[in-house]
Amino acid sequence: MKQLAVFNQKGGVGKTTTALNLGAGLARKGHEVLLLDLDPQAHMTSIMEHAPRDVAASIFAFYRDGKALHELEVEWPGIGRLIPAHTELIKVDSLFGKGPNILNKLGNGLTSLREMHGERISIIDCCPFLGVLSLNAVFAADCLIVPVSSDFLSLRGAQQIDHTLRVLEPVLKRRVERRYLLTRFDKRRKMSFEIQEKMRELFGDDVCETVISENVSVAEAPAVHKDVFAHAADSRGAKDYASLIEELTASGFFRRISAQSG
Repeated sequence: MKQLAVFNQKGGVGKTTTALNLGAGLARKGHEVLLLDLDPQAHMTSIMEHAPRDVAASIFAFYRDGKALHELEVEWPGIGRLIPAHTELIKVDSLFGKGPNILNKLGNGLTSLREMHGERISIIDCCPFLGVLSLNAVFAADCLIVPVSSDFLSLRGAQQIDHTLRVLEPVLKRRVERRYLLTRFDKRRKMSFEIQEKMRELFGDDVCETVISENVSVAEAPAVHKDVFAHAADSRGAKDYASLIEELTASGFFRRISAQSG
């Protein structure tokens, strides 16, 4: 099972949108997909129209009550499966601290899922701050996608993540594979190109060639409980996310993380 985390230490960068549309696009290419909402804001969960709202049916029950992850999965038609979030997740840091057992808890849970589901792709939508939940995702993930919207504060968040990963890698005993994805790109704005150039200076080949354009359909889709492919398959946003998946596939990105998972 391949495990991707979508993370930036700043909100409003297209994190949930990217996790959702990556999952939907991969499902359309025949992959089995699990979306895991690890954000107390529960934005991913709110997009799924009939997602459970009970805290006992959410990922919080995995941390608080010891429920297995497979017990919390619900079907998301057209995409795959979802493990929903709940606002009670905000308590995880204060309840469980930052010891090695809690930091590896999600990774251990996903290892059990791997034995059940093999080659399924799990996509973790992280909360936009560094704490127990985000560290759980980093420790569990084979790789990270870091969305960076076309503004300097978002770029600063990506730099903070890069620093965090460099600090963690001696503990993890591996380099965390990552790709930086420029979102909300507006070619009419000079700043979009300035951010793109700065990203390439900072992160080199880890920057995706594909950019996600500012697009009405991408913004509208969550409001009608859909991914962009289901909402507007011919839109610029759908084409951008399809291009991203093609780029990551062609570069061998998914093959490499599969090898790491094994």
